[in-house]
Amino acid sequence: MIRILLVDDQSIICQGLKALLQLEPELQVVGTADNGEKAIEQVEALQPDVVLMDIRMPGMDGVTATKIIVQRFPKTKVLVLTTFDDDEYIASALKAGAKGYLLKDMPSEELADAVRVIQKGYAQIGPGLFEKFISKVMNSSSVYPEKKLSEFTELTPREQDVLRLIGVGATNREIAQQLHISEGTVKTHVTNIFNRLNFTNRSQLAIYANSVNWDTGH
Repeated sequence: MIRILLVDDQSIICQGLKALLQLEPELQVVGTADNGEKAIEQVEALQPDVVLMDIRMPGMDGVTATKIIVQRFPKTKVLVLTTFDDDEYIASALKAGAKGYLLKDMPSEELADAVRVIQKGYAQIGPGLFEKFISKVMNSSSVYPEKKLSEFTELTPREQDVLRLIGVGATNREIAQQLHISEGTVKTHVTNIFNRLNFTNRSQLAIYANSVNWDTGH
């Protein structure tokens, strides 16, 4: 059973989401909150597996709450569910540690699937959002200016190869096939990349990989 906390300042949204998600036998909505502060309190009290987090709410916003939840409760995954598709919101949410970013107009069955994927530790970006955001990233100097050249060069050549492939959306299996190594070895490299670059999810790695100038390494 996947335990879910709904965070949205519109009660009708929470009620609708709860009704839809609980049609799925393995999903259980264990609580709701209408702002970031209450979300943190509910996560502490209920220990949900997944938090569906809105972005704009009175009091503490969803991005700030996400950052605190990820830091304090690392076993709980945060999936942003909002009406806003602004690049800045997407970047802020992913940088805060959200495992995904989806829009509220998506079909309910796809949302249920996304919750299952997030709970397993994978990332989810809504249709069109990843392409839209990556396009902006590739036309900017860097989404992560704090990532210095020295940090990038801490990666081994093989880790850099893995990072480059993550940037084009390759799965661990596809990376293993392209680099002629085992999938287990790929997972080890990905873990090392997370640790060296201090990121928390694969979406952040993909965004960072697309902000790197691969000719100069920064």
